[in-house]
Amino acid sequence: MTVLDSRPEVPGDHGGRPTSFEASDALITADGVSMAPVTDLGAGRGPFWLDEWLERGGTDLVAWRRHIHAHPELARHEFATTELICDILRSAGLSPEILPGGTGVVCDVGSGDRCVALRADIDALPLTEATGLPYSSTVDGAAHACGHDAHTAILLGAAKALASAPELPGRVRLIFQPAEEVMPGGALDVITAGGLDGVDRIFGLHCDPRVEVGKIGTRVGALTSAADLIELRLTSPGGHTSRPHLTADLVHALGVAITSLPSLLSRRVDPRSGTVLVWGAVHAGQAANAVPEEGVLRGTLRTAEHEVWKALEPLVRSSVESLLTPYGVGFELDYRRGVPPVVGDEDSTALLRAGIEAALGDDAVTGTEQSSGGEDFAWYLEHVPGAFCRLGVWSGEGDQRDLHRPTFELDERALHVGVRVLVHTALAALA
Repeated sequence: MTVLDSRPEVPGDHGGRPTSFEASDALITADGVSMAPVTDLGAGRGPFWLDEWLERGGTDLVAWRRHIHAHPELARHEFATTELICDILRSAGLSPEILPGGTGVVCDVGSGDRCVALRADIDALPLTEATGLPYSSTVDGAAHACGHDAHTAILLGAAKALASAPELPGRVRLIFQPAEEVMPGGALDVITAGGLDGVDRIFGLHCDPRVEVGKIGTRVGALTSAADLIELRLTSPGGHTSRPHLTADLVHALGVAITSLPSLLSRRVDPRSGTVLVWGAVHAGQAANAVPEEGVLRGTLRTAEHEVWKALEPLVRSSVESLLTPYGVGFELDYRRGVPPVVGDEDSTALLRAGIEAALGDDAVTGTEQSSGGEDFAWYLEHVPGAFCRLGVWSGEGDQRDLHRPTFELDERALHVGVRVLVHTALAALA
């Protein structure tokens, strides 16, 4: 395959339909690889078949990532990405299965009763890229600004390397998951389709631009937070602002909800749980002298504690009713449960750390804090034990360009690091 150094002139537009990449707008062709190799920070640490595959296929790894980066697809529309994944897995002699929804792939490597799963998410974000990279997104309003292109390429590399092993101590299930960026997440699609059937443990990783490349952040217990969506709609008969006593003052009621609901929750929930409600949108009215007839609030409610998460919805509903009833407005609460916290158990985290140390050395393991962000890998951990880690993608120089921003970039040396970590973690868990 060839990695081209310039963007196609015509943006790709798949219109949500299954399709193949056209040769004229693809970064991958059948002509071989023409790019400088990326440094492998774990070179020579073995096993021999992993070293050999990365030496031979390391440029392919970068090409896959750049190809996917240039052709991002949003949640549950990852048709071309799914086709590319299947093509690469089949080239390794594997038998991928597409999920019932038409996007996402599950595939086993090896044989035996024991099975460890490795997961990567494959969807992009609804953002317009602003990196200026030669392989920038060719799709307006879609970009891989959360590193899922890297996650996908890393798992493809792990698949090819594992398939080249003379023998494996068990099965490794590869899960290429769609729709991580929407709630409640594509992990539920995988689980419903039987993607965890027979799996003993599951592992995954995520790019972290705050961690230097070659370092991997791990943590026992909660790594992320639960995240739910709240939409609160208010109604009123409306009226003139000179006579608020003759109607229900909707904007005032919105203000009460905006300020009082977060405050009330802070007094009803253990503060050690890190529970926080933040409003992100409020809409009501147009005229300065008219009480509007409807308004809406939207926000996210996050907590670091699993047990608190389970109790939040009824608490929010009763709190909204007690706050708004005195103002005479009508209200409707749409409470959408998102994802639970990612909670890695001690044994699985120990196996993950052992894999990291085998892949890169003892000094590669670093601690990491629990974040308030949500991650649907948590749904897998509701069914099987496992652990999640943060893959360092910062070069160590210059700005740390954060996730979910149009300028997000990563150091591509992290691709080789990620392959080594996933392969060694799978081997540690099957040992």
